[in-house]
Amino acid sequence: MPLLPLLMFVLGASLQPVPVSLTGIVRDPSGQVVPGATVIVRSASGAEGQATTGPDGGFALTIRGGGEGAELTVIVRASGFAEVRRVAAASGGAQRVDVVLQPAGLAEAVTVTATRTEQRLRDVPASVNVLTQEDIRRSPALVADDLLRQVPTFSLFRRTSSLASHPTAQGVSLRGIGPSGVSRTLVLLDGVPFNDPFGGWVYWTRVPLGSADRIEIVDSSSSSLYGNYAMGGVINIMTAPASRRTVDVGAQYGSRNTPKLDFRASDVWGNLGMVLDGALFDTDGYPIVVGVNPAGIPERGAVDKNASVNFQNLNAKLEYSPSPGVQTFLRAGWFHEDRVNGKESTIDGTDEANSTRWASASAGLRVRSATRGDFQASLFTDVVRFRSNFLAVPAATPPRSFGRMTLDQTVPSRAAGGMLQWSRSARGRQFFTAGVDGRWVDGDSEENGLDPVTGTRVTIRRVSGGTQRSYGLFVQDVIAVAPRLTLTLGARVDRWRNYDGHNHEVDMASGLPTANDVPSLPDRDDTVASPRAAAHYSLNDRLSFWGGMGWGFRAPTLNELYRQFRVGTVLTLANNQLGPERLTGGEAGVTVIPAPGVMVRTVWFDNRIKDPVSNVTLMAAGANVTQQRQNLGRTHVRGIQTDGEIRVGPSWRFTGGYMYERAQVTQFDANPILVGRFLPQVPRHRGSFQAVYANRRLADVAVSLHTVGRQFDDDLNARAVPGIADPGLPRFTLASLTASRNVGRGVDAFIGVQNLFDREYFVGTLPTTIGSPRLVTAGVRVRFAGRRAAP
Repeated sequence: MPLLPLLMFVLGASLQPVPVSLTGIVRDPSGQVVPGATVIVRSASGAEGQATTGPDGGFALTIRGGGEGAELTVIVRASGFAEVRRVAAASGGAQRVDVVLQPAGLAEAVTVTATRTEQRLRDVPASVNVLTQEDIRRSPALVADDLLRQVPTFSLFRRTSSLASHPTAQGVSLRGIGPSGVSRTLVLLDGVPFNDPFGGWVYWTRVPLGSADRIEIVDSSSSSLYGNYAMGGVINIMTAPASRRTVDVGAQYGSRNTPKLDFRASDVWGNLGMVLDGALFDTDGYPIVVGVNPAGIPERGAVDKNASVNFQNLNAKLEYSPSPGVQTFLRAGWFHEDRVNGKESTIDGTDEANSTRWASASAGLRVRSATRGDFQASLFTDVVRFRSNFLAVPAATPPRSFGRMTLDQTVPSRAAGGMLQWSRSARGRQFFTAGVDGRWVDGDSEENGLDPVTGTRVTIRRVSGGTQRSYGLFVQDVIAVAPRLTLTLGARVDRWRNYDGHNHEVDMASGLPTANDVPSLPDRDDTVASPRAAAHYSLNDRLSFWGGMGWGFRAPTLNELYRQFRVGTVLTLANNQLGPERLTGGEAGVTVIPAPGVMVRTVWFDNRIKDPVSNVTLMAAGANVTQQRQNLGRTHVRGIQTDGEIRVGPSWRFTGGYMYERAQVTQFDANPILVGRFLPQVPRHRGSFQAVYANRRLADVAVSLHTVGRQFDDDLNARAVPGIADPGLPRFTLASLTASRNVGRGVDAFIGVQNLFDREYFVGTLPTTIGSPRLVTAGVRVRFAGRRAAP
């Protein structure tokens, strides 16, 4: 071989990344092993490897290190423990890294959602809560919304659990921003939009709780980074990466004939990883109309039955790293849900019910370079078919003894979108991010109006819907102005358009269009800017201050524009003339760490919303009410929230939170009587408390309290529960309990109780409806994990 080619061959071989194998064991301060910890190893070249510790606390992984002696960063994370980072040097042989984790406080938790980059919670200039994998396991919740209620800023449109509520009432509201069935909060799954494309609500039963590594909740407006839906904040559900030969199974059974199975399996073959996860659930449910109200009047009648739900959720994800610094993924999912909504026709026995079929797919790419920055791209698509019918319960003697079907709906929708983002650090003093994203949604509400006598004959056929397209550009710069002062500046511009709107309505008797038939509705479009500025100042390691101000927006969904619905005796009409909501908000907070293991955080917030979409009463005739979605002028939502944590020794942890807020209408020229009224479904007081005793040798026990203050059930602040003098829904407090213990290698037995004292509490009027009764579940979690030498 000639000398020059030989030298080039030798030089090239010497520059090839050196495979580095790492093994080790992760333990807690007592010496007990920590299963399920995530171990990440990064090289200076951008290569990355990940592994999850098995039941013995051990891990093994291999990456291409970048050359003999190259610097490697080893990161170990586990729920309930502070993150550990170590620096090691790459070598050709296997290396052993044993790690001892220390209990973590809230301040040490890491978040990526608030600024799209990793930051400690104590350094973020925004109100952020992080629920870890251990928080999830210590909750008796069977569905994600019941878990999230331990965060006082979180609430759904109504107080009831998604175990019993209609999907269209499952919109999430943070800090009472525009409460309705439509979310003012963007929900993400690993950074990909999770909200229903047609209506914006959230299927909490679709959240893969068994695979969730952590859930991050950003309370403040995040439109400057995420655009539409993020006007009231962001919830990001983040799943664990693939690990070698790991299987997790959680099987449980509960009262009211409630079985549930969660499973997750993953493996890694060289550069390729795969994760398969899913959940199966069924329940006989419970009646949602009160038997006898506080006035002593029976309300539950012949039309009423148990509200129940059955769902299956299956997801598969492939992760592939073709070269150092490059990661890709491909995810596909299928979701199927059937519900009975607590009523049936007394004429033919038809259940008031709904069903959903949802197929989803997404793909992503991430390229990291020490010199060129971090580039990310993703694509996603959703195909959803939602079907629901509605039952009318006219006045009868005895009450609720007669019910007939009034409407049968099918809502097919499709969505597609994507995102491009580039980030780069400049000399350790700035972190700049820029990107673009967009989304396209098309859908119709196909409705059959039924006759007013028997509810068995179609009298009107209506197809109402349209198409929505939106896209936005955003930039953000995080600047370290001084060692203890950081500024965050960002801005975003969004363009959205509704087009191809239509409302075809035909009278079935004559075959002719009705007076409401409008084949072509006017297009609507707008351009919205959403800037944000925030600052964080650390006086010292124990005291820090932060504050920010931003603008947000939300475009009306196709559901609000084109779909009507009925709840009990209340009919809500669509409004194709709706415009976007706009928000101007600010917050300021202080974080105090008076001693190791103790943290208190207090936040003041003030949000002013222009043109919020709300259900406005048009007519009230006895128990029959007709409402319409309208832009409500202006509302003002302000308040104060505080949360804290105390750790006592390695085993005891106490956490709590409280929020006080006032949410009122401040302007509405079309109906001035609403000015000064409080927004419905927004309580003034919300709070939570949890005490945890965690000892891996003995048991893991958690006791929780959740309290919600009085709130109004209508825009006029007039409706009351019969027998209770004050209008609105009374306050309530619920307790829950979980306990688990390791009973063998990789096997935990557990029991959970929701609504421990079986408290009856009210969630709606007309009729008087109640929340979840006591639910007891028990089961086992089993983890199988294997380690093998890397190829």
